[in-house]
Formats: sequence, C-alpha cells, structure tokens
Amino acid sequence: MSHSHAQVVFYSLSRKFVQEKKAPPKAQEVIYYSLAIGHHLGVIDCLEAKLSCPLAGFRAWVQQLPAASTARRKLEGVDRFGEICIDSSHTHLLATALSAAAPQMNPQQQDWSQQLISLLQSIENEPAIYLMVRRHDD
Repeated sequence: MSHSHAQVVFYSLSRKFVQEKKAPPKAQEVIYYSLAIGHHLGVIDCLEAKLSCPLAGFRAWVQQLPAASTARRKLEGVDRFGEICIDSSHTHLLATALSAAAPQMNPQQQDWSQQLISLLQSIENEPAIYLMVRRHDD
C-alpha cells in the first residue's frame, strides 16, 4: 500500500458555488443561505492543493508528535481512512503540537509544519475554511 510515488495532499476550501446557472437576482438571499447549509442543496466546495508531501515523509513527520497525543491520532487518520478533514475545532490542537515538536524535526518537517500552521491560521481567520487531507497511493 505504500507505493514510492504515494503522496499526502492538504487541500483548502477556496470557494463554494451553487450548481444553478439561472438564479434570478432576487434569489441571492436563498443562494447565500444555500451556501451556509451546504451539500444538501447542490453546493460544491472547490478545494485547492496547498501542501503536498511524500507518504513516507508524512509518516515520519507525524511520528515526531507525541505518541499518545490527539494531534498525532488526528493526522494518523490519513493512513487509517485515506482522508481526514481539519476544521476550526482542530486548529489550536494541531498548531500547538506542531510548534512544540519543531525542535526535534528535520528542516523539511519544520517547513511542512510552518506551511500547515499557516493554513491553520487561515481557518482561524475564516472559520468557514477547512482542510481536506488525502492520501494518494498512485
């Protein structure tokens, strides 16, 4: 299952749109409401790749976090489930753990940590943003 080209990619919500081309101007309030309540009404989230790392490198990076920590278990979910979602309920937990583990990380892992912390900060600034983290085995 660990192919040499396997990657872990962190995607960020870049925008949402309603799959309706002919919404009259008076329907704008309904459209905004639809964006707020999500996928049930044909709302499509546009995800943009923000951070990518080789699966083996990702695993080594995550192992720098304390073994029994919630932050480590959260990120290990990528291996267990193939993808995880990171939202505003995870930002402080992950940023704190990554910052604390930085001194024992190699320069590449520190760079990934800084990039992820920056993405987590964007969620703090705009709670509607979230990250989808996916393992790509091909």
